[in-house]
Amino acid sequence: MKEKVLHLIEEVKDELIQLSKYIYENPELGYEEYKSSKAHINLLKKHNFKVEECYLGMETAFRAEYKGEKDGPTIAYLAEYDALPGIGHGCGHNLLGTVSTGAGIVLSKLVDEIGGRVVVFGTPAEETSGAKVEMVAKRAFDDVDIAMLAHPDAEFYQSGASLALEAVEFTFRGKTAHAASSPEKGINALDGVILTFNAINALRQHILPSARVHGIIVEGGKAPNVVPDLAVARFYIRATTKKYLMELSEKVKNCARGASIATGTELEISNFEASYDNMVTNETLSKRYNEHLKGLGVEDCENIRETFGSIDMGNVSHVCPAIHPYFGICRGSGIAAHTKELAEATLTEEAHDSMKKTIAALVLTAADVIMDEELLKKIKEEFETCKDK
Repeated sequence: MKEKVLHLIEEVKDELIQLSKYIYENPELGYEEYKSSKAHINLLKKHNFKVEECYLGMETAFRAEYKGEKDGPTIAYLAEYDALPGIGHGCGHNLLGTVSTGAGIVLSKLVDEIGGRVVVFGTPAEETSGAKVEMVAKRAFDDVDIAMLAHPDAEFYQSGASLALEAVEFTFRGKTAHAASSPEKGINALDGVILTFNAINALRQHILPSARVHGIIVEGGKAPNVVPDLAVARFYIRATTKKYLMELSEKVKNCARGASIATGTELEISNFEASYDNMVTNETLSKRYNEHLKGLGVEDCENIRETFGSIDMGNVSHVCPAIHPYFGICRGSGIAAHTKELAEATLTEEAHDSMKKTIAALVLTAADVIMDEELLKKIKEEFETCKDK
């Protein structure tokens, strides 16, 4: 099977490199990825996928499906292709999406023989309000048996954790007045924001060290001689589990509620971006993927990332078994994510070699799941045990 998969990858390699390069040269922000999504769609259609465009009402999302002649599990690969403002593809999504589409195409050449169905989801805007959150909410993964994607990085890392995240906006409203001649007639909305920051700073002493709360003042007034009647702050609240995030979020919101009472301001609480669940890696699935990577010559694929942020793949991992490993494209360089240097690294021979190995591991893992009923059973049993953590 491995030799067959590697041969199939060689047959589509040039198309995949061209796809990654085209998206690199045409960086588009979240929900504006018209060229990028269309490039994926065109390639998938060329390889006989049935594609639903503008998926779930999102103009740059898609769902591409290829069903084999025999019944079997549904394997999903998730493609990202949004860029960063001012940096381009500093997160390597031009290559990430290419790997997912490439894995889908290669697996489609096998499912007529081994059974099953392969679905490639085009998932916009991972850097902001990730489309996967909306897809999960609208039950897009209800018929998916396993979901996988692999993310470019400087080094190889196994699928691990991510932080659950809530993006909270506090809007304080007060009353304007002359700040010098009649301050007693005003209600200072900015005081509400400042008290909120001070309360949250006090709260930090009593939260888990793995949690994070960080924010900015978006609006704080227009002139120093006018009592501001509007002030707005935005915070990211993060935690290692969805359960603790909900607890911590309520404490942070109480900081703002208390500030509102203390200052006599009106408070509105809202979400300015989608909330991300923590990533729950399916260890049975991850182990099989790592075994295939080792068989392809990647000995250090089980490295563990020491730091991590928040990803919308976390939401997917709460509704079906999932993994989100990383593959090295500039090993030993120390290049950080979200940099122009990482974007440029996606175009190198090393990146293309890692791309091929990663696609092979993703496809071989999927083939195992399709052909080995006991493996799929173990994956699903673990999922049921761990999905709410």
